[in-house]
Amino acid sequence: MIIPAGIPEPNLLRVLFLGLSTLASFSLAQLELHVPAGLNKLEAVEGEDVVLPAWYTTTPEQSSSHPFEEPLLMWFLKQEGKELNQVFSYINGDVFSKPRVSLVHSITTRNVSLRLEALQEEDSGTYQCSINVKDGGSTGMGHSSKSIELKVLVPPAPPSCSFQGAPYVGTNVTLNCKSPRSKPTAQYQWEKLAPSAQVFFGPTLDAVRGSLKLTNISTSMSGVYVCKAQNRVGFSKCNVTLEVMTGSKAAVVVGAVVGTLVGLVLLAGLVLLYQHRTKTLEELANDIKEDAIAPRTLPWTKGSDTISKNGTLSSVSSARALRPPKTAPPRPGTFTPTPSISSQALSSPRLPRTDGPPPQAVSLSPGGVSSSALSRMGAVPVMVPAQSQAGSLV
Repeated sequence: MIIPAGIPEPNLLRVLFLGLSTLASFSLAQLELHVPAGLNKLEAVEGEDVVLPAWYTTTPEQSSSHPFEEPLLMWFLKQEGKELNQVFSYINGDVFSKPRVSLVHSITTRNVSLRLEALQEEDSGTYQCSINVKDGGSTGMGHSSKSIELKVLVPPAPPSCSFQGAPYVGTNVTLNCKSPRSKPTAQYQWEKLAPSAQVFFGPTLDAVRGSLKLTNISTSMSGVYVCKAQNRVGFSKCNVTLEVMTGSKAAVVVGAVVGTLVGLVLLAGLVLLYQHRTKTLEELANDIKEDAIAPRTLPWTKGSDTISKNGTLSSVSSARALRPPKTAPPRPGTFTPTPSISSQALSSPRLPRTDGPPPQAVSLSPGGVSSSALSRMGAVPVMVPAQSQAGSLV
């Protein structure tokens, strides 16, 4: 048979293994694979290492006539419900191996024992070793195969402890213990620690399920209870504290719990009421702001009582203070000064200075009416200030 170079594909290896197994029935037993008696079934603990022992021999005649030999070695793992899985191969000097898998010795020693490191539960199964040896030519020295069954054991994982029931005098309580992982299945044992140490057995103890039933309990049964989960390869523990209460104490505890719950409910109600009230006040304030009417402006008086633009009372007072006082109507025959036209005249602009005589006063009496006539008519004589030569009033 011609073996291609390199590492063959798994399907090709399975075909090769089956072909070699078929040829083994026609061989002359020139090659034989050995497994120690009683070691075809092994058990190992998860996390540890294990060696699957195997070696091969040839007849003395074949060894002397064929000093050069080429072994072809393959190890397979067969698990229930899964396909055949190659874990190691040595073909034409090329080595293939799965992680954590290796040969214990060099293949030239004819010892083909397989080492598995850091075992996992998934490594359990039946390992098949197949060996085929060729001489230096094209002829073969035979084929042989053996199987070794491996079971990986798992110590119990740390269990969890709990109890069911109300622990007060006269009631029943059940203690529970369960390990999440164990191979083989763990057995459970309950015990009570000092000062009143006690070990429990059936029928109150269920060693398979890990439950312990305590009936009609009393205050003397209070204490620490320890559960031990154990199988053939290890154990682990957990504990739970049981405090048995009397009726009055239980009532106090229940009352405290109920009071706490009621207090929490009331506190939550007050918080909600405060939030609702705050929200209502904010909405009312917003409504008042929206419905408010702008203040009307004060009416402004006309005439001499006109209020200044700043709208203050001081401006009104100032305006009234400037009002001239009212006088009684003049009696007949009395002299009442009246404003003259000349009193309303503006001062004349400054005239340029001349060398001639100063200007004479001009009578402003209209129509050439005499002053005596004006007096009879009620006119008031007005003194017109004279102008200096510079044009200013003196």
